[in-house]
Amino acid sequence: MAGQLLAKIAVEKAAYHFDKLYDYLVPEAYRDKVRPGCRVTVPFGAGNRRRQGVVLALEEAGEGADLSRLKPFALLLDDGAALGPELLELAGWLRENTFCTWFDAVRTLLPPGLGYRLDLTLRTAPEPPGDPDALADDMRALFSFVRGRGRVSRGRLCEAFGLLPDAPALEALLAGGWLLGEESARRKIGDDTVTMARLTPDAEDRIGELKLTVKQRAVVELLQSAGTASVREIGYFTGTTRAVAAALGQKGLVEFFKAPPPRAPLADGDAPPPPLALTGGQQRAYEGLSALYRQGEAAVSLLYGVTGSGKTSVYLRLIEDVVADGRQVIVLVPEISLTPQTIGAFTARFGPRVAILHSALSMGERLEQWKRIRAGEVSIAVGTRSAVFAPFENIGLILIDEEQESAYKSESSPRYHAREVAKHRILRHSAQLVLCSATPSVESYYHAMTGRYRLFTLTERFGHALLPEVEVVDMDGELREGNLSGVSHALGTAIAENLADGRQTILLLNRRGYNTLVKCQNCNTAVTCPHCSIGLVYHQANGRLMCHYCGYSRALAQRCEVCGSDYVKYAGEGTQRLEEELHTLFPSARVLRMDADTTMAKHAYEQRFERFAQGDYDIMVGTQMVAKGLNFPNVTLVGVLAADSTLFGDNFKSEERTFSLLTQVVGRSGRGSLHGRAYIQTHFPENEIFRLAARQDYEGFYQREIATRRLMLYPPFCTLCAVGFTGLEEGAVRAGAQAFLRELTRTARQDYPALPLRVLGPTPGVVPKVGGKYRYKLIIKCKNTRDFRAMLAQVLIWFGRRPEGRKVSAYADLYFDGSL
Repeated sequence: MAGQLLAKIAVEKAAYHFDKLYDYLVPEAYRDKVRPGCRVTVPFGAGNRRRQGVVLALEEAGEGADLSRLKPFALLLDDGAALGPELLELAGWLRENTFCTWFDAVRTLLPPGLGYRLDLTLRTAPEPPGDPDALADDMRALFSFVRGRGRVSRGRLCEAFGLLPDAPALEALLAGGWLLGEESARRKIGDDTVTMARLTPDAEDRIGELKLTVKQRAVVELLQSAGTASVREIGYFTGTTRAVAAALGQKGLVEFFKAPPPRAPLADGDAPPPPLALTGGQQRAYEGLSALYRQGEAAVSLLYGVTGSGKTSVYLRLIEDVVADGRQVIVLVPEISLTPQTIGAFTARFGPRVAILHSALSMGERLEQWKRIRAGEVSIAVGTRSAVFAPFENIGLILIDEEQESAYKSESSPRYHAREVAKHRILRHSAQLVLCSATPSVESYYHAMTGRYRLFTLTERFGHALLPEVEVVDMDGELREGNLSGVSHALGTAIAENLADGRQTILLLNRRGYNTLVKCQNCNTAVTCPHCSIGLVYHQANGRLMCHYCGYSRALAQRCEVCGSDYVKYAGEGTQRLEEELHTLFPSARVLRMDADTTMAKHAYEQRFERFAQGDYDIMVGTQMVAKGLNFPNVTLVGVLAADSTLFGDNFKSEERTFSLLTQVVGRSGRGSLHGRAYIQTHFPENEIFRLAARQDYEGFYQREIATRRLMLYPPFCTLCAVGFTGLEEGAVRAGAQAFLRELTRTARQDYPALPLRVLGPTPGVVPKVGGKYRYKLIIKCKNTRDFRAMLAQVLIWFGRRPEGRKVSAYADLYFDGSL
């Protein structure tokens, strides 16, 4: 007879300092069904609260093992394993390298729609223990509510009475046997619809009869003018929460309905794609990458080529080989805005064998794509950062486009970098990792130059296209000449010429909103967010001041709240104001604005970029989403406004990111047979970064930057690890950071004396307060070894177990890029 089977389970909501794999007994009914990778519910803690968990391992209990204190898990939620062996092993790697909990690591590997929501289904006892009329008023009301409906979930009951799930009256009914509960779990899959709102047919007649709040009246006025709007759009344009619209629904003024979101059509792939014609340089790069792939060993390559050199054609040819071998490919792009053209290129060539994974899809759509991958129906997954976890079982190639982009780094737990995850996955699959960029990260280029990566280079633009002519414009000189506009005379003249010639223009301004600075001229006080130590930005589209960190918004400031002065000045230029200015300067021009405000709707990226490509617009104005990876042959002019806005940040990568952004956006010009021009506007024209970007001189930039990194001991010559601290009280956060430093110093000296460490701080965050919480950080220059990770985990566990631990949270970021 087989012995007792034990399951080692990762349990949700376990704090890092007591997180581990918990042992549970496998109920006999599930013995032949449970597998590693299955999800379950478990009783957890002294109160046996139901929580979700994932089985990571199974083992037979040893003879004579004491099982008296172990509990059986409650429910098996999956018929088969949700995660395979490789992804389960990857969860362990994530936990060790990102200092997250076991469950957070596992949760990251699954699509959001696959999660479960636990609840308790309540019904009245067939034979109540007494007379219900003798119950206290609150208990009697709850009992009657359940009896009248037969069965009701605890969540629905608490919502109806405005109670917390552990309300004493409800707990007393369960404990006393008045109510019986049955645990249930249901999927959290989105229904792939958008909630829309409109006024009811008789609303116009009743508005005057009802007393409405200021916020409710704002919603009514919006719907009167717009007819219908999504709940999300109502929140943006009126600065209200969903509760305001819901209150109007209760008053009978607003009705809600579901509408399917527009779907972006994919190429059907029926027509055979034309063969890829490669130039001599492209052919050499492809042959080198192909030969490396044919060796059948894990390897990393850097495909570096100037903008417009045809890197896409090279890796498409390589992907054809991998797919022909029956292996799978993951293609990562840094932003959702890059996926339309990338997806178009892949679906045109590979048709239905392509799956798409990114956050703009609904939960239902992402789950559908994930299931197609796991079922083996597709060969290629294209998406943003999280697509690196696609559940393929025979990966031959992972490709990361624009590999230098910070978007590949997760800023929430687990704080992974997609490039590092990809490196780990190719080891298991003996696959290739190809990093692509016209401006590689300094670290990647260093590894390519020193032999850790293989380097393949494309030095010329595809076809007859030439690099654009670039002019650096001194904006201080423009001011001296009386030009107060954000558009210089030189750029304005070039735009007019482009319009006359029927050519298109792209303008980059990496600031959204209308005015980026609002302050009192009398006392010089800026209007800031009450929850974050950052100024509010004026958005003309909704007529409100907004915080770009926490989303707080408020009405326009007419008077200074500090001194009462009427001299409140709105200054600084964002994309909204630039759009308005262009309409004034060029009344006949058709202007398209691309930023986070105009692309909230589903598939907005695809639709807007497609219309620009078709020639429906003359000028595209946008934030950095217009700077990379886009190919519009009719664009012959690019302008960069406020080019120095990212140059002087509190970040060792500030110059690298500025150079990359400028080089990439300048490279959008002249990609077809037409010659291109570009203008970089700055108040610091003498800065070497602008001259290097104007010449597209990555080699010159790299030599300059690597010397600084070596002198200052920054990556790639060390690993930067940040330890962040957050809390509601600044003094407690600062004290917690100092206590962590003392314990880190003691532990390193006593237990890890051989580890090379340099610790900087603690210091406040770049933005010291976000969302009402204060932020401090320690920066550790180290070598990423198993001993270092073990030491840091040890100190984090010590910190979480301190009595003061509830006031201050600490987390570690091993792939810190200087942005905290």
